[in-house]
Amino acid sequence: MLQQGFAATTVDQICAEAKLTKGGFFHYFESKEAIGRAAVDAFAAFGMDLYSAAWENPDIDPLEQLHRIFEIMIGFNQRDEPCICMVGMMSQEMALKNPIMREACVGHLKNWTEMIIRILTAAKKVHPPVIDFDPERVAWFLNSLWQGSMLIGKTRQAPEMTINNIRQARSYVDSLFGPISSPTIERFTQSNNQPQPKNE
Repeated sequence: MLQQGFAATTVDQICAEAKLTKGGFFHYFESKEAIGRAAVDAFAAFGMDLYSAAWENPDIDPLEQLHRIFEIMIGFNQRDEPCICMVGMMSQEMALKNPIMREACVGHLKNWTEMIIRILTAAKKVHPPVIDFDPERVAWFLNSLWQGSMLIGKTRQAPEMTINNIRQARSYVDSLFGPISSPTIERFTQSNNQPQPKNE
């Protein structure tokens, strides 16, 4: 499904990849839609588990937690394999065709956004912003930028563009707050000031 999308993937292909008979497949999943839903759920849970490293220490400044999330996102795009999100792919392909898959994807997109809302709300309490903002609106903006950047980066085969977009998003979030002293945030600020890779 990651390679060719949901519609183009057949149960026979899934069985061949998993080395299962069709009978074995239907013992676990009643339909291709069911395994598609399970794949989206598993992919989203795996991703959220990776993000959890950003807040594993509850004493860390919430704004620093957000910077760590940006660093994790950048790390996704520094691997050899392309950065692909099954939730985003399924959302784009199935949102207008399949209500069940659409609702599943909406739920996972909402979970990511609520994670950012929680951190931004906590950051506002610790660091009064110089520009007042609605954490929910900013969180959905960041989600849209992240999903859109992965789509365009994959299409152009340009992970450096996605990384640059994440750094722009980080600079935007920083602009909402006054100067903040933190080793992690200062390190990110320095990386923003370094020459960035150019898009081909």
